[in-house]
Amino acid sequence: MAAALAYLRSSAAVRERTHRLLSAAERDELAHFAVDGARMAPLADYVIETIRARYPTLDVPYHSRWRHFEVGGTDRWAELRARLKGADEIARARFDLVIPSVLLDAGAGPSWNYRDADGGVHARSEGLGVATLRMFAGGLFSADSGNPLRADAARLEALEDLDLAQGFQAGPDNLLTGLPGRANLMRRLGAAVRARPELFPGGRVGGLFDTIKARAQERAIAAPAILEVMLEALGPIWPGRIELDGVNLGDVWRHRAMRTGDATDGLVPFHKLSQWLTYSLVEPLEEAGIAVSNLDGLTGLAEYRNGGLFIDGGVLRFKDARAAAKSHAVDSELVVEWRALTVALLDRVADAIRSKLGFDAESLPLAKVLEGGTWAAGRRLAAEKRAGGAPPIRIASDGTVF
Repeated sequence: MAAALAYLRSSAAVRERTHRLLSAAERDELAHFAVDGARMAPLADYVIETIRARYPTLDVPYHSRWRHFEVGGTDRWAELRARLKGADEIARARFDLVIPSVLLDAGAGPSWNYRDADGGVHARSEGLGVATLRMFAGGLFSADSGNPLRADAARLEALEDLDLAQGFQAGPDNLLTGLPGRANLMRRLGAAVRARPELFPGGRVGGLFDTIKARAQERAIAAPAILEVMLEALGPIWPGRIELDGVNLGDVWRHRAMRTGDATDGLVPFHKLSQWLTYSLVEPLEEAGIAVSNLDGLTGLAEYRNGGLFIDGGVLRFKDARAAAKSHAVDSELVVEWRALTVALLDRVADAIRSKLGFDAESLPLAKVLEGGTWAAGRRLAAEKRAGGAPPIRIASDGTVF
């Protein structure tokens, strides 16, 4: 059972199982989606066009939360960094900021936006990013009034729905999807920090930096090892998820085609937010002098911009066209199938993009393909096809997955 849990808590399991479902789809063995491989080459061209428009020199940064803090050309993190001293303390503060911010990044919905103090108005992920940075800067997550730039267990556990509603400027006229679920996730994060002082020394989220630093060898650590730390540390926070031997599996769901005949039978892991978080920890670790290797040991992210890219780009087709008009729960087999095919197809399109551009995986890792990239191209296609840029599948979200 321990081996089964360790396997499901790995990026290798995400890649292996999603590719198994893609192979099944290519044999036309899945219930909800068909795959049109002939559409992959033109879709790769569309993504390359998007990359060149956003990054003409092809010097693409990592896909991470830090890009959202820079929306509108303002480096908001730099304003906070100037208030901190010492490389390790800066790294802890970056963890304190980015971990809650990523966990609060599940889709905002089509109508919500955030008006920043500088006058800019931002929606969706960028708006959520700026809003959480402003909450952090104002000390909303800190239990120490004299030191606002931190996130402490005691404060997170006491966070109320209204605190987040005010921080996000959410209300009847500015509806934010899944607000109670987001607040509950922060309280659960606080409880997890308090319960595991060996992982979160000092009772703060940023203590996790010290744990990862201690596990690095010769000041280097592999990205999949960082993910394993994140899944161990954050596993208990996810509400209402599948358990194995009493252990919360997090972003792991069931699909009847995943037959293995063992304790993991039927289970497909994604760990979307945890992998998004791992990508977002690379820059803080590198700035602190800890090299991160094997970035492509992580996978693509099973969310609606990447997933929408393949539906809108014609690579994925609903077998029942009526499904596009319905709302689907995150644990529905259709959504699990869509997410799995998305992860596997991201590997395929990344290979196609590298081949066309003359790059290898080291010079254009998946983290840069996502940023340049598939996520932006998915948003662009959605805007071309639907008013407001809504995704091609309607999701009934509780604010903790998408």
